[in-house]
Amino acid sequence: MPFLELTLRCSEAEQPRYEAALDDVGALAVTMLDADADTSNEHAILEPGVGEIPLWQSMVLSALFPHDADALVLLAALESFDPGLEWTQVRFRQVEDQDWERAWMDQYVPLQFGRRTWIVPWNHDLPDGADAADAAVVRLDPGLAFGSGTHPTTALCLGWLDGLADEGELDGRRVLDFGCGSGILALAALKLGAAHAVGVDNDPQALLATDDNAQRNGVAERIQVHLPQDEPLAQYPVVVANILASALIALADTLAARVAPGGRIALSGILAGQEDEVLARYAADFEQLRADRLEDWMRVTGVRRR
Repeated sequence: MPFLELTLRCSEAEQPRYEAALDDVGALAVTMLDADADTSNEHAILEPGVGEIPLWQSMVLSALFPHDADALVLLAALESFDPGLEWTQVRFRQVEDQDWERAWMDQYVPLQFGRRTWIVPWNHDLPDGADAADAAVVRLDPGLAFGSGTHPTTALCLGWLDGLADEGELDGRRVLDFGCGSGILALAALKLGAAHAVGVDNDPQALLATDDNAQRNGVAERIQVHLPQDEPLAQYPVVVANILASALIALADTLAARVAPGGRIALSGILAGQEDEVLARYAADFEQLRADRLEDWMRVTGVRRR
């Protein structure tokens, strides 16, 4: 039976709060691993008895959810349950008895966004339309990182980039993809005419996935990836950030500083009902702010004040 596995690192003191949040959002099981244990072999997972906690100062919590659970919805629910905890380091992966990633890719079909942006699995033939002369085709193998184009938050950002390209707002420009995941947005921007892209993510696995996908798409020389602490400080005419609303609010000053005067920004990962707080937080630095909806998710866009 397949599952969606969530993992996070925490201290012994924080463990009861994290476990309570995970239980509240429907975790099927929560187990604990000594974070300082040798993980080169099988993990020594401890499932303590009722009322017992391990004596580790640092631990990794692992929680299992149904395989079709929406990871971003789970994150939003966890943040809502206990916003005082650190949720930005959470990682997800699918767990089952088969090669889940390859099986998923075999079922993944090409998707079109906007007029000419296509996301096509690396092992799939080009569909009709994706072979047009002006088609922007991204060949994708997302691995374990977020970003395949199937989630509404990613779709909202891809549609926005496609629209910018139609307006000539990407031609020869530099693009920042903050929270790059698989690199899908940065790669789409490059295929749509951007000259250079920078991807930033706090998950080293996401940076590896972005690098791999950039190689597959023949744009490796036009993209750089960084952990947040290693990101070179710069301004960009186009910035896109597909992360959670709480992170967008916390990082508003940082993201605003990355957008050049007159530049464009797109913010996604916002559940319907959270957009007003995001709009209010960015109003001081951006004009022409608007919110667009796809299913239960919102995208906020704006232009940096000059």
